[in-house]
Amino acid sequence: MSIDTFITTVFFSFFVVFARIGTAMMFMPGFGEVQIPVRPRLSMAVLVSLSLLPLTPVSSALPDSPVAAVALLATEVTVGLWIGLSARILLSALQFAGFQVGQVSGLANAFGPVFGSFEGATMVATVLLMGAVTLIFVTDTHHLIIRALLSSYQVFPPGQIILADLTNQILKVASHSLYIGTAIAAPFFVMGVILNLGMGLANRMMPQLPVFFVAAPLLIGAGLLILAIASPAMLDYFLEQFQEWLMGFRI
Repeated sequence: MSIDTFITTVFFSFFVVFARIGTAMMFMPGFGEVQIPVRPRLSMAVLVSLSLLPLTPVSSALPDSPVAAVALLATEVTVGLWIGLSARILLSALQFAGFQVGQVSGLANAFGPVFGSFEGATMVATVLLMGAVTLIFVTDTHHLIIRALLSSYQVFPPGQIILADLTNQILKVASHSLYIGTAIAAPFFVMGVILNLGMGLANRMMPQLPVFFVAAPLLIGAGLLILAIASPAMLDYFLEQFQEWLMGFRI
């Protein structure tokens, strides 16, 4: 093998690995946050791809034709996109839970408090998302993400793709994300039912009581108190589910 052929083969192998790992990392929670500029994200994806290149089962031979090369790269991009978007869908469970907490706690109504440029429900969702991203790095889950990306070559061999299975799994991920968000927000649903039932009974006993003006600050205060107490358990439950998904990319 000539030196030109060897260099061309190495570069093509890198692009095959980068097509999957780089695409996945551009959407992966923690690595692919929009608050991080594009260049640092791209640089991290390049470095991780270079580091994992010797450990991947990517063939060191060039495809027989340009069409085969493009098909291989397209397949790897599809797999990487599926991994990254599935992880992002799981993370959206916290956004859903945050908006549910805002709705139940009264933070989303027109008279609710505004935190800077965020209204109440948006602020709760942002806090939960930022907390989850922080925990990903604090608990070394980002190491597990990199190991999962390397293990993806055992689940999805290079150049092979089954679109039906990918579609089925991403639907299961979306369903499980909704379940996680509902489970996380469950304490606030219970709080809302109890407080609203109590205020309804109080209104029946005292019709002249301005229920809305009494209940609104009570709901907001109780919601913020429960959020402060339950946030560690909420984020821990999400992180556990996310780590479990990373082990095999399936629900």
